Amino acid sequence: MDHLVKVFDFNNNILGVIIRRDYSINGIEFFSDPSDSQQIGLMNRPKGYKIQPHCHNLITREINLTQEVLFIKNGKVRVDFYSSDQNYIKSSILYSGDVVLLSNGGHGFEILEESTIFEVKQGPYSEEIDKVRFNSVNENKIIYF
Repeated sequence: MDHLVKVFDFNNNILGVIIRRDYSINGIEFFSDPSDSQQIGLMNRPKGYKIQPHCHNLITREINLTQEVLFIKNGKVRVDFYSSDQNYIKSSILYSGDVVLLSNGGHGFEILEESTIFEVKQGPYSEEIDKVRFNSVNENKIIYF
């Protein structure tokens, strides 16, 4: 993939996909696998292009893992990626306009500059049963990819 799209894979599991604000395509491109419970894509359409009106069918889906998409509206944020067994792997800096899909494993953040962030994830959501908290990586062990 382009350097403006970073796919972070660990042990054949995609932990995250970062789409930089300057990434551009013609048409539509999805960065998630069609089988993923959270889908993320980018559309670039010319003026006058029409998307046919449509409704989505009621389909029962089984979701076993909450996945999130964060859009950094403004600011600067470090995202830390962890394996499913809570071991730190690597980090990346997110800037205004960047988007990250958090697919598998764990993740944590440090807000490096005042930031406004949109978050999208599946619901219904209950923090008491959907989340396990653990200790952050030591600052002197940060590795960037």
